[in-house]
Amino acid sequence: MRIAAFTTKDGLQSWGVINDENQTILCAADLEEMYFTFLPETIDELIEQGNEGVLAVASALEKHKEDPIAEPYELSEVVLTKPTNVQRNVMCIGLNYDEHIKEFTRDKKEAENELPIFFTKRPNSVIGPNEHIQLHTHATSMVDYEGELAIIIGKRGANISESEAWDYVFGYTILNDVSARDLQRNHIQWFLGKSLDTFCPMGPYILLGDKQEKQFTLKTFVNGELRQSGDTHDFIHPIPELIATLSRGMTLEPGDIIATGTPSGVGKGFNPPRYLKSGDEVSITISDIGTLTNPVR
Repeated sequence: MRIAAFTTKDGLQSWGVINDENQTILCAADLEEMYFTFLPETIDELIEQGNEGVLAVASALEKHKEDPIAEPYELSEVVLTKPTNVQRNVMCIGLNYDEHIKEFTRDKKEAENELPIFFTKRPNSVIGPNEHIQLHTHATSMVDYEGELAIIIGKRGANISESEAWDYVFGYTILNDVSARDLQRNHIQWFLGKSLDTFCPMGPYILLGDKQEKQFTLKTFVNGELRQSGDTHDFIHPIPELIATLSRGMTLEPGDIIATGTPSGVGKGFNPPRYLKSGDEVSITISDIGTLTNPVR
């Protein structure tokens, strides 16, 4: 099941369930009203409800299947927005693909680190699908893209074991870890270069988790040209390890976002580098989730 947040032409802000066959979205508010099934007003509230909320959505969909009186919206008639209103820093994993390590570190010390490398992005940097990535030319001249799979934590927990990790995954979405390479270099850390406004496009959909490992393929295109191609099977540090490591002494909360790292093919990896410029368009496709597209200005 895939869900998304959206705004209608009349200004209604809601969320709903995607129907892939006819490219429509069933509004949660309509499902609630037509089938007398309590559903939360926002995806954030749904995440807070955990399994109970997901089961309520499934129940409403089953009733709709039997009696399809709720009228869906055409996806072409709504504006998809960021799937969740992120309240805390987005947690990110650096250097989680071997080929990306080779293109990014040039055999520096980071490549020898056997433990996951973590950094964060400010929630202010999060934008939705089709919103513009700003180049901030007054602050940086080296803006780069990084297509990534992101996981959304679905329940509160600390000291989570790897065997329990999948129970804490609410779902998956797409994230572009936009990065100012010169700021990363000049400030000797990654937070500032990763956290400028609009530097965290996310969406357009959330694929609900099914409490077991899934394999995803990822492709990043710039102006239609394939730049990145990866498979989560190639993670150095798989998702259960990331969740277990992050939660060791630190409580994870419902709605926390974990970006799992990017494959090779970033702009910095080319010779000469191919950074983003005004007028570019970045599209990231992940199997079973969809495509996140953002223009650059």
